[in-house]
Amino acid sequence: MFVSMNWIRDYVNLDGIDLKKLINSFTLATAEVEDIYEKGADVKDVVVGEIKTLENHPESNKLHLLTIDIGDRIVNCVCGAPNVQLGQKVAFAKAGGRVVAGEIGKATVAGYESEGMCCSEKELGISDDQSGLMQIEGDYPNGTDIKSIYPIDDLIFEVDNKSLTNRPDLWGHYGIAREFAALTDRELKPLTLASLDYDGNERTKVEIGRPDLVYRYSCIRMSGITRHVSPADIRIRLYYCGMRPINLLADLTNYIMLEIGQPTHAFDAGKIDKIVVTTPESKRMFTTLDKVEREIDENTLMICNGSEPVAIAGIMGGLDSEIVGDTDSVVLESANFDGICVRKTSSRLGHRTDSSARYEKMLDPELTMLAVKRFVYLVKSVDSGAFVSSALTDEYVRKYPEITLTFDKKYIDRYTGIAISDERISKTLTSLGFDVVLADDVFTVKVPSWRATKDVTIKADIIEEITRIYGYDNFEIATTRSPLKPIASSAARSQDNEAKDLLVKKFAMHEVHSYVWCDGRKFKKLGIDVESNVTVLNIESSENGVLRNSMLPTLLCAAYENKDFGESYGIFEIGRIINGTTESGVCDEQKHLGAVLFDKNGDEKALYFKALGMIRCLFEQIKHGKPDFRKITPEHNWQHPKNTAEIIFEGQRVGVICTLHPQNLQKLDKTASAVCFELDMNAFDNAKAYQISFSEPSSHQSTYYDLSLIVPSGIKFSDMESAWGKLEIPELTGIKLIDTFEKLGVKSITVRFFFGARDRSLGMNEIQERVDAILLKLNDIGVRLREQ
Repeated sequence: MFVSMNWIRDYVNLDGIDLKKLINSFTLATAEVEDIYEKGADVKDVVVGEIKTLENHPESNKLHLLTIDIGDRIVNCVCGAPNVQLGQKVAFAKAGGRVVAGEIGKATVAGYESEGMCCSEKELGISDDQSGLMQIEGDYPNGTDIKSIYPIDDLIFEVDNKSLTNRPDLWGHYGIAREFAALTDRELKPLTLASLDYDGNERTKVEIGRPDLVYRYSCIRMSGITRHVSPADIRIRLYYCGMRPINLLADLTNYIMLEIGQPTHAFDAGKIDKIVVTTPESKRMFTTLDKVEREIDENTLMICNGSEPVAIAGIMGGLDSEIVGDTDSVVLESANFDGICVRKTSSRLGHRTDSSARYEKMLDPELTMLAVKRFVYLVKSVDSGAFVSSALTDEYVRKYPEITLTFDKKYIDRYTGIAISDERISKTLTSLGFDVVLADDVFTVKVPSWRATKDVTIKADIIEEITRIYGYDNFEIATTRSPLKPIASSAARSQDNEAKDLLVKKFAMHEVHSYVWCDGRKFKKLGIDVESNVTVLNIESSENGVLRNSMLPTLLCAAYENKDFGESYGIFEIGRIINGTTESGVCDEQKHLGAVLFDKNGDEKALYFKALGMIRCLFEQIKHGKPDFRKITPEHNWQHPKNTAEIIFEGQRVGVICTLHPQNLQKLDKTASAVCFELDMNAFDNAKAYQISFSEPSSHQSTYYDLSLIVPSGIKFSDMESAWGKLEIPELTGIKLIDTFEKLGVKSITVRFFFGARDRSLGMNEIQERVDAILLKLNDIGVRLREQ
C-alpha cells in the first residue's frame, strides 16, 4: 500500500520533523516500510504559461507555432498537442527546467525555435494522461511555479501489505496518521464531515437476505451533481497511491477507501429502486465493471436491484449500473460484509480487488457511517449544487462485542521489564484511541471499535501497544538471567534422530519437510487420487482440504519436482499422517517415516534391493533385529500390483515397501525407476530392541561359499533362513544374498555363506560337510541346487 505524507499532514501537524526518520520509526513501531519515493523531485522550473498566439506549422498537419507568456517574458514554442487553444493556460517547462523525462533545453523543431515545452500530466509525473496539454484550473498569474498550485512534491512510502494483515485500521491514511500522531506526541485532527439533513420522505429500501454474511449496510442518495471531473489535487493523490482517476464519483469512492479504509460504491440512482443483499438461488453469469463475464454461484453474496444483480458484494460493481459521464444522481453504498465470505468469493472468482483486500481484514462496521458523511462532504465541497436527496438507510445487522480489559501497573512492569509511568501509559493508549480509566492503580481500558474486530482482544495486546509506541529501541539491553536445565530426550525422539542419521550419513539421502494435507493439483500430475479422509474446515481450495493417510504420495510429488536437478537421489521425511478419527472425534494422528528412491539410469530391481538394505539397516542398527517381508495386495492404486510387500518385525506389521504402478511411474518419469517405503514410527519405537552381544574376532582365516539355488514359488528367504538356522552351525558366521534371477517362471538366487572358527582355520572337508547339511535342509522345503 502506498501512503502519501502530504495526505498524512492533513490530519497531523508534522512541521519541524524529519519525515524519513519518522517513517523509519513507523517501521520499528507499526509496520514494515518497503521503500520511499520522492515525487516531484525531477520536476523543476515548470510554470503557468498563457498561449498568446497560435499558428499552424506551414509544413506539418500536427505541429503548432505558439508564443507563450510565462510572466517575465514571452517565449516561442513548437507544440504538437491536439487540444491546444488560444488563451489557454498550460504547464510550461522553461528551457533549463526539468520534467520526468529529463532536462528541457532550447531546440529547433521542424525548422522553428522552441524555448521550452508545454507539458501533459504524464510528463509531470502526476498521471498517465498524455492525450493533450495539462490545462491549469483557476486564474493564476503567468509565471507562477506549478508546484505552488498543485501538490506535486510529495513523499510516498510503500507499506508491506503482509504486515497489515492484523491491522484493518491501517488500510487507510487516517489510521496511519493516528500512528504518526502517537509516535510524535501530536494531536490527531478530526475528519471534516457533512450532516445528513433531509426533510423529505424518500428513502432507498434495503432488504438483507443473508444476515449471516452482512454486518452493516448504509446507503444514501445524492442528486444535482453537475461536475464530473475530479480536482487535480484529488487526482494526484490517487495516482501517487496507485489508483487510476476515472470520474468524480468513482474517484471519491476510491479516495475515501484510501483515506479511512472503508470501501464504498456509487450506483447510478436511476438504475436502483430497491437494494436486496443476498446470494443467488442458482449459478448465473454476471458482467463486472472491468467488462469480464464471471460465473456466480450460490455462495456468492450479491447486491441486487430487486431480483437483478448489480454488484458482487465487497469485490466489484456490475457494468449495467456503473457511473457514466453524465450521471447526476447516485446511491452511495457503504457496507460491511463478512470478511471470510468476501475472501472465499475473491479466491473462487480469481479476482482480488483493493476493496476485497480490505474486507478480508474484518473492517469496523462503525466506518460505514463515517464514510457516508465524508462522501457527502467531499461531493459538496467539489460541486456546491449537489444535495442529499433521500433519508439515510442504515441496516445494522450484527455488531462486534465491546472489549474492555483490566490490568494493574505490576502486570505491565512484569511483562515489559521496565518502569513506564502511569501518565505515559495513559497518554499512549489515549493517543491510539483507547478509553483509559485509572483508579486505585488499576487500568480499565476500552478497546476502540476499529481495533476490536480481531486485533486487540487480550491484555498482552495492550502491552504490545504500549511498548511499540514507547520504542523497542529505548529498552535497556540486559542479559537475561534464568536457570538452564537440560531436557531429557525421549526414547522415541532418540530413535527418530538415529534413523535420520543413518539415512543421511550412510545412504546420502535428503530430508524434506512437507504439509500434512494432500495437494490435489500435484497429485493429479502423477495420476494419484486424493483418497477420502479427514478434511480441513473453511479451506479455500477443496483440492487441498484432505489430510493425507500416507507419507508416500507427498514425497513422490517432491521427487517429481526435483527430478531435473539430479540423476539419482533419495528423499525421506518423518512426519504425520491421519488415519481417520478416534472414538472421541479427534484426528487419529500417527508418526510415519516415508522414503522415496529415484534413479534415472538404475535398474528397478537393484533399487528395490537397495531399499530393502536400508530397511534392514534401520532395524539392525536401532533394534538389533531383522525384519521380515511379506507380499500383499496393493492398498493404494498407485502401488505396483505385484511388487508391494509389508514389513514385519516381531510378528507385527510396521510398514510397507513398493514400486510404483506402471501408469504412475510413467507420469513421474518415462525412463526412471522409483521405489518407496513407509514405516510406522510409533510401532517401530515401541518394538523390542534386542541386546547387543559381542564376540572376539577370530585370529584364524575365514572363508565363504556361494550356492546358486532354485527357489519354488511361495518360498521366502526367511523360510530358507529358518531351515539352515535349525542346524545351529557355530562356524556359520554370516549369510548374504548376492543375486536373484528369474527366467521362464523359474526363480534362482545366489547366496553367500561365510564360515570361520575361533580356534582354527577350517579345512575344505569341514566346510563341505556343513554346506551339504544346509542343502539337505533346503531340499526339505523344495529348494535345490541349480545345475550348471
